Amino acid sequence: MAAKILVVDDEPDLETLVTQKFRRQIRSGELDFLFAEDGEDALTQLRNHADVDIILSDINMPRMDGLTLLRRLQELDNELRAVIVSAYGDMANIRTAMNLGAFDFVTKPIEFEDLELTINKTITDLTNLREAHRLREAAEQAKANLSRYFSPNLVEQLIESPDALKMGGERRNLTFVFTDLGDFTPLVETLEPSVIVPLLNEYLDEMTQIVFRHGGTVDKVVGDAVHAIFGAPLEQPDHADRAIACAMEMDQFAEAFRERKKAGDIPLGVTRIGVHTGPAIVGNFGGEQFFDYTAHGDAINTAARLESANKQFGTRICVSGKVVEQVKEFKGRPIGTVILTGKAEELKIFEPLTPERADSPATKAYHEAFAKLEANDSGANQAFASVVGQYGDDPLATFHLKRTLAGETGVLITLSEK
Repeated sequence: MAAKILVVDDEPDLETLVTQKFRRQIRSGELDFLFAEDGEDALTQLRNHADVDIILSDINMPRMDGLTLLRRLQELDNELRAVIVSAYGDMANIRTAMNLGAFDFVTKPIEFEDLELTINKTITDLTNLREAHRLREAAEQAKANLSRYFSPNLVEQLIESPDALKMGGERRNLTFVFTDLGDFTPLVETLEPSVIVPLLNEYLDEMTQIVFRHGGTVDKVVGDAVHAIFGAPLEQPDHADRAIACAMEMDQFAEAFRERKKAGDIPLGVTRIGVHTGPAIVGNFGGEQFFDYTAHGDAINTAARLESANKQFGTRICVSGKVVEQVKEFKGRPIGTVILTGKAEELKIFEPLTPERADSPATKAYHEAFAKLEANDSGANQAFASVVGQYGDDPLATFHLKRTLAGETGVLITLSEK
């Protein structure tokens, strides 16, 4: 593409001289020249030709001189370069021109070999500047794209270590968090888009921000569900702790959000959360035009099943024993040992609790009742009845009470629903 040069000079013969001296470059498409008689004419030309790259301007001209033109150029939002033509020894004006942003200067009478060298140097500088701007814009866009999936501090690390996102994958032990907003689909059918869209955006924005605050990666947002990964793309030895803390903050926000919307006559359901740790292959999957940073493995499916299992237990968060084993100071209570739908392996699961609730008399009574259930003690039924009767609404205690009333014993639970 030809570099476009606007020559600003009131000498009538200059246009003929320039087109003659640069005829080879003009014919080959390397250079393209425009001409103006003074600064005012130059500004008109710039309005009509926004693609001008270089202004080659004399200083002494009628109506608007070259120095005034330079001042006016500072007001324009462009990347063009200015080269000033001045009499030999006119250092005062040359110095003023350089202070006003001129890139270079040539002296009169013009030596066209020197002018050609100056033009080539200016074009090279302008090309480098535009490439630097392009790379900066590309980096900013890449950073913006990364910020949709990764926490801000993780984005900065990824920028420093771009190989962490190279195409391909690796097997790694990770912790997965799956969430789902209960009964949201029927709500979509009854409320107007003007209500549903901002409601869902507000909910998902905070849920993803919570993931980011704990250093997690948003794998996917599917409808009202958030799928998050902890331990990738950069390794996190404490990925299980981060995931538990994230799930607890998500639950706190979701419950407060539900109460606010309930006060506005929007009956949101409970947010259910499943957390599981296990091996998975994580990385960029796809081709050159499209790729998706995600994970594949049975551990992901298990986290999704645990999220769904909350419906049967009356809990809001289900955490596998694989996670609890890695958490230094887990606060919570056991739910039982489950066989998930389509699985043969038994899996211990827990409900994480806030420190206050974990240390409460109600939780202590639950632990005592659960210990009886675990030991196949016939007094488990009465113990859970006491928990429900004494401490009021406890869906998990009620779940076990119903099991014992139906004649079930022990803590092994076979789930029949996904």
